[in-house]
Amino acid sequence: MAHLIEPASTARAKCRGCGENIAAGDLRFGEAVPNPYAEGETTHWFHLDCAAYKRPEAFLEALEARTEPLADSERLALEARRGVEHPRLPRVDGAERASSGRARCRSCRDTIDKGSWRISLVYYEGGRFQPSGFIHARCARQYLETIAVLARIAHFTPGLSDEDVRELRAELEAGSDKDGGGRGI
Repeated sequence: MAHLIEPASTARAKCRGCGENIAAGDLRFGEAVPNPYAEGETTHWFHLDCAAYKRPEAFLEALEARTEPLADSERLALEARRGVEHPRLPRVDGAERASSGRARCRSCRDTIDKGSWRISLVYYEGGRFQPSGFIHARCARQYLETIAVLARIAHFTPGLSDEDVRELRAELEAGSDKDGGGRGI
């Protein structure tokens, strides 16, 4: 079975990327993976955006194999290609203000001050996304090799206000100015 993009027949499947239900009739991405408990394969379901952000290689395969037109396919393909070009980018799982001053940045190894912006990271292992720490927003260029992360952050952190987005953008740009610049947020 190959990876596929199809309408959800029911609303029972949960997206592996964000954990939310996929509404009946919405297009979803199915990643065919080996079944760990028996012979054959099983399918992991994702919202299209979640798949483009977190499983870019498999999503691009399904997108390229699709014969029917897909609304927003150019944006989705761009985000998936960006994830392929920058292998750490699919680890982004949103942003938040640090709740304590105990976490260490996976990039610079400094502590992340309480109340400052940090980007949450996950690893994909065994068909699940596992929390793997944080980076300072200002360390995105160094760790992710790009600062074009706001669309991903906004997707996985739906409660961000316009002011939060402005602050995150400023942090991302301030960090990139230190080490050689880089636009395209």
